[in-house]
Amino acid sequence: MQSTSENDTGLASVRVSAADQNPQRQLEVLGECNKVFTDKISGKSRGKRQALAVLLGYFRDDDTVRIASMDRLGRDTRDLYNIVAEITDKGAAVQFVNENITVDKNGKSPMDSLMLGILAAFAEFERRRIIERQAEGMAIAKAKGKYAQQSVLSDDDIEQSGR
Repeated sequence: MQSTSENDTGLASVRVSAADQNPQRQLEVLGECNKVFTDKISGKSRGKRQALAVLLGYFRDDDTVRIASMDRLGRDTRDLYNIVAEITDKGAAVQFVNENITVDKNGKSPMDSLMLGILAAFAEFERRRIIERQAEGMAIAKAKGKYAQQSVLSDDDIEQSGR
């Protein structure tokens, strides 16, 4: 593949948290791209994100990697910065479409780099608050005897339900 220029459409990384989720919303936000790398897995473990690993070995100097939103690339601020640094250190740019932020190796836009840090920190804070509120709600429901943890289905259970 040739490196992308302003006339090219770039590469895209898409992630949904579960296999049954549809990445279409992200694909529409990204628009036309030369190649799309899609993971259907939680962002908790970067090591299990095979499409991200392929992307990180695929792009070339001056390519642009397009992401619909920051939370689709990194699980927390540190993870996001590490992935962005890995991409930009190899000479490519990262464009977050929803946030309208582009970060590149040359630091052409110090404001975009600043906004990346601020928005990533707020996103991580919001995620932690959601988890905190969820735990509080579960504790209240357990105290009232109204909480029953859902059982996890095995592969055999899923296979039998499809028959």
